[in-house]
Amino acid sequence: MTKRRYIIGTLVLAAMLTVEGAAPAYHRLVASAQSFQRSFQDLKGESASLNPLERFVFSLVLSNTKPGPHT
Repeated sequence: MTKRRYIIGTLVLAAMLTVEGAAPAYHRLVASAQSFQRSFQDLKGESASLNPLERFVFSLVLSNTKPGPHT
């Protein structure tokens, strides 16, 4: 029974360390997805001449660009 507790404890600790190390990447992914969604919706309202594929491509480009420095 004690050996089983050590194994479970080790697995839980390994899972916690894995999640902690992946947190920055996860937050970047979420922020990028939110940026894509905002761009996609904004482009839908801006111009009715863009088809969904064009909106998708432009949204990808916009979500991956970094804002320039403000002067």
